[in-house]
Amino acid sequence: MFTPKYPPQDTAPATVPTVQTVYRPMPYTPAHIPTPSAPLAHRPSVQLTAGSTLALVAGGGAAVLVVGAVLVSMLLAVAVTAASVAVCAVVVRSILKGNKR
Repeated sequence: MFTPKYPPQDTAPATVPTVQTVYRPMPYTPAHIPTPSAPLAHRPSVQLTAGSTLALVAGGGAAVLVVGAVLVSMLLAVAVTAASVAVCAVVVRSILKGNKR
């Protein structure tokens, strides 16, 4: 019952016909060489002055403070919810314990 049952062996001959391929290299033909294009126009780069650097630092600091305040408020909301659930559990437990008497 638990012994494996294998299919019968194939009786076909084990010869596989081989196909010979002949490698013939293609003659080299150079690709089209594009003509050099005109140089790109000088693009203005961003110039950081002392005032703009200070504004960037202040903006980054404000973003960090805002994100931190949001994360702390979310943590506080979770803590308040957990405390209220714990108080509700104690109240429900005392009510159910009082009913059994």
